[in-house]
Amino acid sequence: MRRTLTEKLLAAHAVSGEAKTGSIVQCRVDLALANDITAPLAVKSFRAMGATQVFDKNKVALVMDHFTPNRDIASAEQVRGVREFAREMGVVHYYEGGDCGVEHALLPELGLVGPGDVVVGADSHTCTYGALGAFATGMGSTDVAGAMVLGETWFKVPGAIRVTIKGELAPWVGAKDLILRLIGEIGVAGARYRALEFDGPVVDDLSVEGRMTMANMAIEAGGKVGLFAADDKTLEYCAAHNRPGAEKIAADEGAEYEREIIIDVTGMTPRVAVPHLPENVKGVEECKGTTIDQVVIGSCTNGRIEDLREAATVLGGRKVSKNVRAIILPATPKIWQQAMDEGLFSVFMDAGCVVGPPTCGPCLGGHMGILGKGERAIATTNRNFKGRMGHLESEVYLAGPAVAAASAVAGEIVHPDAL
Repeated sequence: MRRTLTEKLLAAHAVSGEAKTGSIVQCRVDLALANDITAPLAVKSFRAMGATQVFDKNKVALVMDHFTPNRDIASAEQVRGVREFAREMGVVHYYEGGDCGVEHALLPELGLVGPGDVVVGADSHTCTYGALGAFATGMGSTDVAGAMVLGETWFKVPGAIRVTIKGELAPWVGAKDLILRLIGEIGVAGARYRALEFDGPVVDDLSVEGRMTMANMAIEAGGKVGLFAADDKTLEYCAAHNRPGAEKIAADEGAEYEREIIIDVTGMTPRVAVPHLPENVKGVEECKGTTIDQVVIGSCTNGRIEDLREAATVLGGRKVSKNVRAIILPATPKIWQQAMDEGLFSVFMDAGCVVGPPTCGPCLGGHMGILGKGERAIATTNRNFKGRMGHLESEVYLAGPAVAAASAVAGEIVHPDAL
């Protein structure tokens, strides 16, 4: 039987040893994840089950990345409770403070996720790790609590949609534009409870970081996972990030898919998702004249070093508009250090940007960049729902780092070539 990558990954972890599309399988998990918003609920469920220990102290990760450093007493209390749980259980991978970053950038960087893994996280963007050839998906806190206790969970094996991307990428068009293009074509429910499996020459040429950007937003199309084959590039990434011995994995030739989508990106301009859904995708040229009050470059989608380098290329020698607050948030301490060592911070600060710590803060309207009534932001984050970044009467536009940086300079949404 020729299998999709989805079926292969789940079959390798299924108690039964099989995983056919549509079947229900009980699977062992390699990592269970929660953050400072979802972990308190998971801990409450964990206690309610009468559990006294996690299934493996090395296979539970608790990352305090959304409201830390604590923004108020409520968040401080949430983190205190998770911190005490981590100490009580002896959880090895508890992150807070100076070694903490945005979870979906941090865990690949630490080598805690890799090809062939099954990962469940109480965060919808856990699907990011699909870029490394891992079946990784978001779940509710109670389900993740069960996985923390048992080391297993169940899945209905999702049908797979094969997305083949071909053609020639134009300058300033990258991974964010590719995933926005797809979401714009199939809609926010176009892959509901389906696995998106990406391939094609454009995907092959993407960096692993770029693949993470795409896998990260699979959930914005309703996808259960967003998967990439683990190729030579993946193994090089793993070897460089504390994950030696990783092995290639890919779908079988001739595997059957529920649907196949072919996208030719030749001639495509950068994409922008306009309020209030990620499916409202336009070419950047259609947004010209849209003034902005804030720019955010960061998050689990586009806070990696190559994103910061791209933003710095655009901002170098230029000034941010006086009418714009430009916020740069490197996703992890390592990325922060690397950006500083490469001189990117000088570029950002000379341009008039604010450089902040690794945090999810503004993406979900938590802190570090909240929008007021009537304000408008362009951000490299992943959601532009109504009120997502602050006031219900604010607006969020989604784009890649180059367009976000260019818009900071222009004070309105523009193509970088327009500067």
